[in-house]
Amino acid sequence: MSDRKLVEEFVLEPATGRGVPVLQGQVIRIEQIGKGHPLDFNAYNLHDYKETFHAGRTRMMHGLNPTKDHHLWSSPPRDRRMFTIVEDTVGTNDVMFPRCTAFRYEYQFGFSGYPPHSNCADIFAEAVREWELTPDDVHDAFNGFTNSGVNPDGTLFFGRAYARKGDYLDLLAHFDTLAVPVSCGGDLSTTNNYEMKGLKIHIFEGNEEDQAKLSTDLFDHQRTIDQFKMKTIKADRPLKRDPSYVPEWPWQTAVQERIEVEVELDDRQARLLEELKRDPEFVDFTEEEIVRYCFFRWWTEKFMRGVYHLQD
Repeated sequence: MSDRKLVEEFVLEPATGRGVPVLQGQVIRIEQIGKGHPLDFNAYNLHDYKETFHAGRTRMMHGLNPTKDHHLWSSPPRDRRMFTIVEDTVGTNDVMFPRCTAFRYEYQFGFSGYPPHSNCADIFAEAVREWELTPDDVHDAFNGFTNSGVNPDGTLFFGRAYARKGDYLDLLAHFDTLAVPVSCGGDLSTTNNYEMKGLKIHIFEGNEEDQAKLSTDLFDHQRTIDQFKMKTIKADRPLKRDPSYVPEWPWQTAVQERIEVEVELDDRQARLLEELKRDPEFVDFTEEEIVRYCFFRWWTEKFMRGVYHLQD
């Protein structure tokens, strides 16, 4: 979108990264300057570094390969839209694979010694050191321009890179963030077609269309630190039991409560129930359990917000 005002731009050389503020309503564009190279992306709340991008929540909400109009979600218990993918010219992104590490190259390829093989974990750690964060603060990444999937046997796979020079991702920030883009340090994968390249980073002020997409959703259980019973971040590393701790399970009464509802089936539904009773998938189910299962599967498919994960 040409009407966005450019705030900053720079090039990430291969196997480097940088932490850069991307404020609410701004857009970070990550652009290909070669023939396909993966982006590894971490992000933190600029005012509360414990709120970070969360690959798991994003994976649950949008599936394994999020793309345009999907969101990058922040870590529980915040569970907020952190970024929206407002443009994606390739459509191959990944939230399955963890960041590569020096250990991985030593273990899988035998690359020992120092300095270690270039890897995203160490690149992230060096990039966030500028912001007084440590390797422990690095988290699983949003892997942009990364072609991936799942094999029939359940193993994960990387496919070849489809991105080309000029392709880009635009991410709209829903609140003030520290974005940490990294030009992946891997060179032994089809994710970059076995050739390391850099990435170009642009920060824009969002236009009116971007501002209209900022999140206005508020939910009771998107919790903030003022709602925490323990608000102090530990200053030491060892874990110690709090002797005054008393567990609180405010939902337990509702969980334990059992409500009986009489359900009358018509002839068609009764026939379906008899068929399901013979289905190996329901061999140990009572009639009540089958009806309950079918109802909640129907209800969830019809009314659940976001991706519903079904086994075929």
